[in-house]
Amino acid sequence: MLTTDRAVFREALPQGGRLIGMDVGTKTIGLALCDAGWSIASPAHTVSRGKFSKDKIALAAFMDQQQVKGVVIGLPLNLDGSESPRCQASRAFARNIADLGRPILLWDERWSTQAVTRTLLEADASRARRDELVDKLAASYILQGAIDGLMAGF
Repeated sequence: MLTTDRAVFREALPQGGRLIGMDVGTKTIGLALCDAGWSIASPAHTVSRGKFSKDKIALAAFMDQQQVKGVVIGLPLNLDGSESPRCQASRAFARNIADLGRPILLWDERWSTQAVTRTLLEADASRARRDELVDKLAASYILQGAIDGLMAGF
């Protein structure tokens, strides 16, 4: 199941369960995890993208190991809410991992990378350190926004 509707995603996971957040880029995929109660997201790691079939196997193994029940993938909308060219790539990535058997929520990630980069700059992180952290921190930012949205009104 692939959706942008948080209520539909929530209904697909009536018992909750651990979620994985993904910031899908052209060179890397930032990963974050949250607890089964959906209270806090934490950065996990960054996967360097290679051949998709190998990336998919690695992601499936990681999700199995971490007992992930659902997936949140950042959808890079334009500032006005319209779809950017990168949205098509994120949607294709989501469709390509849909057969891993977990519900997938596409979540607005308009400000994730900018917010994380600003925080790292304020922390005086070096360029190398920012490059190392930004994708998994952006995934954490995306996932936290999604779980906050999922818990609102429930």
